[in-house]
Amino acid sequence: METEPAPTSSTLALLGLRCPRCHEGELFLHPATSLTKFTEMPAACPVCGLSYEPEPGFYFGAMYISFAFAVAIFFAVGIALYFLAGDPDTWVYVSVVAALTLAATPLVFRYSRAIMLYLFGNSGYDPNWARFLRRGLDK
Repeated sequence: METEPAPTSSTLALLGLRCPRCHEGELFLHPATSLTKFTEMPAACPVCGLSYEPEPGFYFGAMYISFAFAVAIFFAVGIALYFLAGDPDTWVYVSVVAALTLAATPLVFRYSRAIMLYLFGNSGYDPNWARFLRRGLDK
């Protein structure tokens, strides 16, 4: 069975929510559409064994990243409504921003954690891990 090679680009692996070390293991156990389980992460990468929580409370910093995502959503929606809807009433701004923020919560949560792990998890991409693991799968 032919497996797709891991992306060598950390950006592509981050967008695919893959392990920062091997770029193959998934960061989350369930799809983002599973509204009751979208937050569940394995303790370690199922492929290379990298710990997804390097220290207790590691992901508290992800709150700052999710705040930046929320501000970007507020700003983009505000500008879009102002120019595309002709500066509607305040309740329209509040309703649309609230609805889009709520709808984007699973993605914001996941990408905030992934960015935190990629930036501060002290593990960069190691192509030898991917090659070593693929060699082991071929046997």
